[in-house]
Amino acid sequence: MQSKGAIKLLAILLAIACIYQLSFTFKARNVEKNAARYAAAFEPGEQAVMEQYYLDSVQNQPVYNLGFKAFTYKEVKEKEINLGLDLKGGMNVMLEVQVEDVIKALAGDSAKDPAFQQAIDSANEALRKGSNDYIGEFVKAYREASGGAPLAALFVSPDRKDITPNSSDADVEKILRKETDDAIGASFNILRSRIDHFGVTQPNIQRLPNSHRILVELPGVKEPERVRKLLQGTASLEFWTTYNANEVLPALSRADQLIRTQFAEEIGPDGETETAVAETETADGETETVVAETAGNGAEGLIAEVGTADAAAEQPEAIASRFDRAQNPLFALLNPDYAGGAVVGAASAADTATINRYLRIDAVRDLLPADVVFKWGIKGDPAMEGRFQLYAIKVDTPDGKAPLDGSVVTDARETYAERGAEAKVSMSMNSVGVQEWGRLTGDNIGRCIAIVLDGYVYSAPVVRQKIEGGNSEISGGFTIQEAKDLANVLKSGKVPAPARIIQDTVVGPSLGQESINAGMLSFLLAFILVLLYMGLYYKTAGWMSDIALISNVFLLMGVLVSFGAVLTLPGIAGIVLTMGMAVDANVIIYERIKEELRGGKGLALSIKDGFSNAYSAIIDGNVTTLITGIVLFVFGNGPVQGFATTLIIGILTSLFCSIFITRLLIEWIVGKWGRISFSRKWSENLLYNVHFDFIGKRKAAYIFALAVILVSIVSFFVRGLNMGAEFTGGRAYVVRFDHPVSAEDVRQNLDKSFASYADAANVSFEVKQYGNENQMRIVTQYKYDDTSDEATTEVDEILYNSLRGLYQYDITFDNFRNTQEDVNGIVTADKIGPSIAKDMTRSAILAVLFSLLAIGLYITFRFKKWQWATGATAALAFNALLVIGIFSLLYGLLPFNLEVNQAFIAAILTIIGYSINDTVVVFDRIREYLKLYPKRDLKENVNNAINSTLSRTLNTSGTTLVTLLAIFFFGGETIRGFIFALLLGVVIGTLSTLFVATPIAYDLVKGQRKAAR
Repeated sequence: MQSKGAIKLLAILLAIACIYQLSFTFKARNVEKNAARYAAAFEPGEQAVMEQYYLDSVQNQPVYNLGFKAFTYKEVKEKEINLGLDLKGGMNVMLEVQVEDVIKALAGDSAKDPAFQQAIDSANEALRKGSNDYIGEFVKAYREASGGAPLAALFVSPDRKDITPNSSDADVEKILRKETDDAIGASFNILRSRIDHFGVTQPNIQRLPNSHRILVELPGVKEPERVRKLLQGTASLEFWTTYNANEVLPALSRADQLIRTQFAEEIGPDGETETAVAETETADGETETVVAETAGNGAEGLIAEVGTADAAAEQPEAIASRFDRAQNPLFALLNPDYAGGAVVGAASAADTATINRYLRIDAVRDLLPADVVFKWGIKGDPAMEGRFQLYAIKVDTPDGKAPLDGSVVTDARETYAERGAEAKVSMSMNSVGVQEWGRLTGDNIGRCIAIVLDGYVYSAPVVRQKIEGGNSEISGGFTIQEAKDLANVLKSGKVPAPARIIQDTVVGPSLGQESINAGMLSFLLAFILVLLYMGLYYKTAGWMSDIALISNVFLLMGVLVSFGAVLTLPGIAGIVLTMGMAVDANVIIYERIKEELRGGKGLALSIKDGFSNAYSAIIDGNVTTLITGIVLFVFGNGPVQGFATTLIIGILTSLFCSIFITRLLIEWIVGKWGRISFSRKWSENLLYNVHFDFIGKRKAAYIFALAVILVSIVSFFVRGLNMGAEFTGGRAYVVRFDHPVSAEDVRQNLDKSFASYADAANVSFEVKQYGNENQMRIVTQYKYDDTSDEATTEVDEILYNSLRGLYQYDITFDNFRNTQEDVNGIVTADKIGPSIAKDMTRSAILAVLFSLLAIGLYITFRFKKWQWATGATAALAFNALLVIGIFSLLYGLLPFNLEVNQAFIAAILTIIGYSINDTVVVFDRIREYLKLYPKRDLKENVNNAINSTLSRTLNTSGTTLVTLLAIFFFGGETIRGFIFALLLGVVIGTLSTLFVATPIAYDLVKGQRKAAR
């Protein structure tokens, strides 16, 4: 093998890189174990809070020193393996900004115009029928409804300079699109700010391209009802005047000594934990606590929720301070060395709760100015080692409200200084805000004006001069991204429509842990079985491929971590499936080497030619599987994308390990001992010299294939499919009981409850056992088109009232819908609105069609004949239709869920990728035989090619089936239907290659040759 040294070097570098990436996961686990040991010293009810306290206190402290760089706990967590919600528990939320609300808000009073209302109705109808261009539909409908009246008349306003009575419809349409895009951007920024305070590890928020949607993933979140409320709340943007630090610090110094002398022991180890941040006002004017309350009620905080003084003293301080905790209980936590402007000090996240408690003491409040209120900065400042700044806000209005709110801001955008790379933010206000802003800035020259979003200070620029006209420029050494973020914050006050939840999925932590256990068990079992299979069949060479397979898994995990990919349960299934497919390359190589040895070649030459002759089939097979993986990633979402990611990366790493690592090991063995075995006595000639007439049996195969497809089609039209909520819309629950129950009892109880609701009596619901006998999956379309929190709560109450009698104890409603305190109740909940269901259906159809088309084109390109592509594509369609037909025939008859959902579509695409891999290997051998034996009859060449690959077909299908069976029996109920589809696909795909794809291609090629004569 050429470039052996370069390949060794590359392998070593990849191994080092993977060790480096994976080491962060082990270090994070080590820190978390230390936190658990620290918390074990406290009362059981306090342990979770104190464990979080420990982690918060070391968040910005170096915990992993590699010599060339020291990493803080926060940095280590950012580099560890990301676990998906199905493994970790938590909440997945899809929010959407309704374009209808944006247009209505921009139209103001014009929204009452009959033509406007008719245009909105028409646009909504077009949206329901599948249109993705709401604004375009609205503009067209308004033109028709108004008889061609100018669109500008609807949106002209004294506060808008970009739309005038003379603006063309095209210009107005362009502005509407920009306003919608700005609304989504502002909503995204608001959500990101709120998520930063949810106290969850590794949250994920992303704006979905080509849509008005935002995806939010919150692992480990414990209060889904509260999260829904916070995410959908209207943003509260306010402008506040402030105190200068030197005006407040003397009072804080006296408070520091007062706490030391009178209250230090009182605030000692009392076992309580208070809120870390003050309260915020919600859209409806009610006060909403944005963080947890006390430890006693089990709530979870948004910044840090901890806090006893003694506990903090026992924990090594994250950041050194010149103040002693015993002498300066307040300043030891709230370091005044960071004071300046409106900032009175800075503190680590873990200490914010204790500081808040100090500042709420009545005697301390008496020492402070009566109109001062303290608010924390939006996030920790890296320049202060991650500390949060505390701002002194002046509340000097009679009603206690902010002098100005975000409704006066008409525009905000990032700009750039004429010299240098400093970014700035320009802001303009409407006529209402201009006068108050002029007074506010005029009275506060040299002071800070705090920009507060949802109760947190985002920025506090210093006023340099009185600002008249309402146009302001904010500078402060911003980076471009910081300037964009601040501009979005300023625009959030005029967001015409808040984002609304259209889909959410909640996974309880107990189910997440069960998924981890099931996934790891199936992974280890499948891994061991594959290793044994290869070693027992191919002897020494098989053990070498096992080493390559171990290297493959190691590389795969390292690459997953380095790319920041999320590991889900389907992702683990993808890894296990990759293992089964990874040995395929070795099987092809070993079978070719055995053929070369049988042909009389020497060992060294057989190895060389065996590898060379196998490359074509290996590359073609893996490229076609790669195509399906990419299609899955593009059209799928959530867990499906996790599966696609592991599949794609697994294909690439398995190619490297199978081709290069295995060859290095084999050549090392040969170089050291002069020989190597590629089979055992019983497997040496297994399926060798077989002469089965596959082509001669093709007519019988055609009849059988058409018969089973006909049965599938009949079943499809008669029985239909068990469509999941992802495609129909609705709510799906998995409910756990404290003892075994029957599906019929659950169904009867639900039937009685739904019958009492007038609009629910005729709505169907479905009940099936889900895994163990104490778990049931319940799916209902009741109010599926209403994604509001009220509708969700109503359905939850129906379930609770129906099922509470089936428990052997009195389960409360709160514990039923939240499994943090009680493992029984709703362990997963999935809500999918009709628009999401429609999009998922369209994406699923496109994914399958696009995958078939892409593979057909690739086969045509590689084999230079459309006949081969037609045979392959026909067989793939046969595979997919038959698996769908079997799901139609058997759903409700088997003891596990056969639901057609996103995972099922992923299985269909995987079947397509796997099947084409097998087909390509056979076609590649046929192409080779046609070149080697051009004078032989076509039928003889095709039959000989199929027979010569039977050993490879048996071994590849065998290893894949072994791995899939391990996942099927031990991988848990969540993915059992998914794996069942893959099992069917492997068997059907293998048979269709032999009896459908190849015979069709043969008949087409034979027909072409006859026509040519």
